[in-house]
Amino acid sequence: MNSNPATHRPILALPDNLISQIAAGEVVERPSAVVKEVLENALDAGASNVVIRLEEGGVKRIAITDNGRGIPPDQLTLAVARHATSKIASLDELEHVATLGFRGEALASIASVSLLTLTTRTADAPHAWQIENGKVSPASGAQGTTVDVQDLYYNTPARRKFLKSEQTEFGHCAEIVRRIALARPDVSFSLSHNGKAVDHWNVSAIDKRSAQILGEAFSNARLSLDESAGPLRIHGFVGLPTASKARADAQFFYVNGRFVRDKLLTHAVRAAYQDVLHGDRYPSYVLGLDLDPALVDVNVHPSKIEVRFRDSRSVHQFVFHAVSRALAQTSATAFGTVPGPMSAGSGVAAPASGSMPWISGEQTTFAAQFANPSPYAGGGSTGGSGYGNAYQNPYRPQPNGGVTQSMESYGAFFRPNVNGGVNEAGASYAPANPVANSLPDDDYPLGFALAQLHGVYVLAQNSKGLVLVDMHAAHERILYEQLKNALDENSMPVQPMLIPITFFADAVEVGTVEEHQDTLKALGFDMAAISPTTLAVRAVPALLKNADAQSLARDVLREVREFGGSRVLIDRRNELLGTLACHTAVRANRSLTVPEMNALLRQMEHTERSDQCNHGRPTWVQLGLNDLDKMFLRGQ
Repeated sequence: MNSNPATHRPILALPDNLISQIAAGEVVERPSAVVKEVLENALDAGASNVVIRLEEGGVKRIAITDNGRGIPPDQLTLAVARHATSKIASLDELEHVATLGFRGEALASIASVSLLTLTTRTADAPHAWQIENGKVSPASGAQGTTVDVQDLYYNTPARRKFLKSEQTEFGHCAEIVRRIALARPDVSFSLSHNGKAVDHWNVSAIDKRSAQILGEAFSNARLSLDESAGPLRIHGFVGLPTASKARADAQFFYVNGRFVRDKLLTHAVRAAYQDVLHGDRYPSYVLGLDLDPALVDVNVHPSKIEVRFRDSRSVHQFVFHAVSRALAQTSATAFGTVPGPMSAGSGVAAPASGSMPWISGEQTTFAAQFANPSPYAGGGSTGGSGYGNAYQNPYRPQPNGGVTQSMESYGAFFRPNVNGGVNEAGASYAPANPVANSLPDDDYPLGFALAQLHGVYVLAQNSKGLVLVDMHAAHERILYEQLKNALDENSMPVQPMLIPITFFADAVEVGTVEEHQDTLKALGFDMAAISPTTLAVRAVPALLKNADAQSLARDVLREVREFGGSRVLIDRRNELLGTLACHTAVRANRSLTVPEMNALLRQMEHTERSDQCNHGRPTWVQLGLNDLDKMFLRGQ
């Protein structure tokens, strides 16, 4: 039996001060919440310069000064009253709110749990005015407003016990300032703690502001983004997969200038990174979504950090596709050098759809691209299945996976000649530059192959220095993107088997083939049960024709059996295609000729997301000449 006397009390109206303290429990969770609310008010007031001074992590003091419009003295009392604001006056204005603040309870809540002094001056006032403990009096001060909050939670000691250490609380306050400063590069911000300057950001462009706040690693490995569709616009920067982090602490998303943590937006961005980022890594980005305020409800959380969209599906798809397109149209290195998309003068235009113009239902071979002459064109083939079939190899492959040309032929590709001429491979070359060696220009960001290292890596030279390529990872990405494009266009090229491949299968595998024929055909497989224990593979995707048909078939059947036909083609599509691509990608210790290596580089330049494999690992890295000089202590 409950004997609490409070259960027998009559219903009474709560005192205003207690109501404000209850509201403060939602609004003023910790010192950083005070910083957020006051900064938002400063920006709503049109401030172009904001100074934040903190003491003891904001618990002892938070003083924020802005140069905004200020508050007329006759409105100071209302400014610290509950549910009083100049930002909205009707339900219609609430539904179209374009300001950061609008609830009209922040200052009242702050005043109920601290010693609040508000000093302000408008442009036409002869002097400033101040309100403290409900009393308004003249004061000195420049145009704008200073909100001075001292001894936070002095009258609610129980809540003060929940605060963390001084450095932890300061860290939360500094993070709030960073978030808001990222959204408003047109405003200068200064932050100090215990009298020491911590951060200062002058008015600048968003690219410079984001580089200052997120650091050089992000600024060197980011892609700009600006797309519009109807009432929606997304803009900002997304980090390359190589700029990913172990924690989700470099993710900033703004809706109409307001920082939000929205599950829908986070999922859309994460989905765009799904096949270029390792599962335990988090992308970095600074993105802003602008739309009609009537299409988003910002009044769903006391701290206004959550929003609700009227058409959430359309917003999700718009963000997903915009970020996907940004990630698809670049090349990059793990060290942040971004060569960028191929230019129009590169010889082979990259199609908008991302498909390869030299594919016509057959598996892509490295050497096939060399139908168009390159500066280092030449014949050669490894003699292996599926690679270099268009060439007769005059040079014998080396079993140790080293350079496949003889030294004389290899040197002919790079031998300078002051008069120019034709090299032993039949390719013409220009006279040597007496000032500097001739290097591949930026039309070929990955340069041209020099050699193969241990049958695993391709070494190439570009205008910046040395390029190292993981040939298996690179070829896997190329095949993966081709499979995705073919499946998206419902045009998966099929290679019939001259003699069907048969293998033993259990009853479950036989049943899977009979039940999911449509799914298998969509993936480019033609399988049939020829007995209760035997399956025959009669056709496979042409892009995978050189893989082990039995292993391919078993992998596909396992995925279809586990997840069902429809889910494999929708939710599990990328995982399945990645598995199939891995079956056929060129393996380690496979010797490639220089033309084949060059063809691989050209395909990488024309393949979406080719800077990393579908497991999120980089496919190539750049070592600049400066890096090499440092290694060898040149110039020191």
